[in-house]
Amino acid sequence: MKDILKKLRKYEIRVRKAINSQMQGDFHSIFKGSGLEFDDVRAYQYGDDVRTIDWNVTAKGHGTFVKTFIEEKEQTVLFMLDVSASGEIGKANHQKIDLGKEITALLTMSAVKESSSVGLLSFSDQKETYIKPGKGMKHSYEILSSIFSLNPISKKTNLDHAIRFALGMLKRRAVIFLISDFIDEDYLHSLKGMARKHDLVVIQLFDKRESNMPSLGIVPLLDKESGKTIWINTSSGKFRNVLDKTYRKNTTELEDFCRRNDVNYLSVETEEDYVPKLVKLFRHRNKMNSQRAR
Repeated sequence: MKDILKKLRKYEIRVRKAINSQMQGDFHSIFKGSGLEFDDVRAYQYGDDVRTIDWNVTAKGHGTFVKTFIEEKEQTVLFMLDVSASGEIGKANHQKIDLGKEITALLTMSAVKESSSVGLLSFSDQKETYIKPGKGMKHSYEILSSIFSLNPISKKTNLDHAIRFALGMLKRRAVIFLISDFIDEDYLHSLKGMARKHDLVVIQLFDKRESNMPSLGIVPLLDKESGKTIWINTSSGKFRNVLDKTYRKNTTELEDFCRRNDVNYLSVETEEDYVPKLVKLFRHRNKMNSQRAR
């Protein structure tokens, strides 16, 4: 745990320094992006973000009005981490699940230091661990210990179930980081409900082997979630075409969904340096926050 904390602190310092320098010293909390609650409405002014237009008030015919917001006194952050067996892809200690745990732990430490109330939901096709949002470094160590010591009961995935569970537990608006490879189906309806009620950040994890498997002829492949072994001709053009289409369809649908529903989206590959991507994401969130607060 000491080695893990040392590594995470190094990453945290990189994130904070990069944001501070690139924002020219105007540092806003990376977790207060949409940590805003409705206050009132006012007449639309040139330059206002059209997404803040209150269509119900505008429809009354007395002009165009936008919503105004005030910063919430306390920001709640929930990390939803997919710990199903499909994450066990990649090199040793650099699998998708390792990447997900590391990002979750890093952001947990950062959020706690910003005085946010932080919680964790680790899930497969069931709730594996749920830690209610709380504050303080002791609480963050409880979350980190849970992340790195967890041995999931189930190997399967059910994103819809996890999303519905989180929606049932959160009574007020929160920043939600959903970290998964999103290899699942029939979850977008629930995800849309989450995007409407909360400030949602989607982090999709992937490994290059999922879209660029080497041509090895007929080989046995283990389905991590079902535990079944199937024989596949990896040199078959049909197989490689299906593999590529499945991966691209999964990623494209999720990206399109996030774009349509004003959800922050980030994809991270197992062997890349994810810190610059996090910095870019937070800079974007800060920029959008500033525009909404005007």
